[in-house]
Amino acid sequence: MLSRLTRLQALAVCALPLVALLATAGLAPLPFSVAQPGMTADVLGENKGTPVITISGATPRETRGQLRMTTIEATGPDARISLEDVVDGWFRTDQAIMPRDSVYPSGDSTEEIERYNTEQMEESQDAATEAALRYLGRTDDGVEVTLRLADVGGPSAGLLFSLGIVDKLDGDGSGGDLTGGRTVAGTGTIDADGTVGAVGGVALKTQAARRDGATVFLVPKDECADARAELPAGLRLIPVTTLKGAVDSLTALAKGKGSVPSC
Repeated sequence: MLSRLTRLQALAVCALPLVALLATAGLAPLPFSVAQPGMTADVLGENKGTPVITISGATPRETRGQLRMTTIEATGPDARISLEDVVDGWFRTDQAIMPRDSVYPSGDSTEEIERYNTEQMEESQDAATEAALRYLGRTDDGVEVTLRLADVGGPSAGLLFSLGIVDKLDGDGSGGDLTGGRTVAGTGTIDADGTVGAVGGVALKTQAARRDGATVFLVPKDECADARAELPAGLRLIPVTTLKGAVDSLTALAKGKGSVPSC
């Protein structure tokens, strides 16, 4: 049987590699990004002095309320994230530690990432416009929509773009606003057929939404659990799977009639 001294010596020798590993991890950059709530923008209004939605070929409605798209901010692809950063972010509710590859395509330069995000935003805007005009039955009416949103990339504003177009052209279908005068926020990709897709980072986006005055948040149905995880007080979640479902829910909420789904 090993003596107590021998056991302590053996333990010390075995612990040395672990200590060295932890020390190295504490100094070496790790493949993560630190994300936090980002900016929001009202698609019914202006962003940096420019209307987000401009319509020609039809007279847009005067709208009340707000439809705010939401974002997250993440450390850049070249940022050095340490073990201390990861541990600190793990226990905070206003930050999230995300694999860098889930935020930035692996191996791409900053310029390539920016170009990719810009392309995704442009494709999202085209799909959002087509989805809204299809929903309204106005694809052949000569209506043209221009969407401008500075310094934002990716496809996650698609649902809010479509809702903004619907609100400006038709509202709730009977002269009222989709928002019912509220500040509504949300997130979600959208296909040309009106299908809403998941985006990621929804727990941080709900915080950004509430910070900027939203009382209602539209979330892709598959991400309800994530949205509930750190849901700010005073923010109501409405799950959506399609543009039509989102419009129906907002209309029911605005008019106080019909059922409004919840997560």
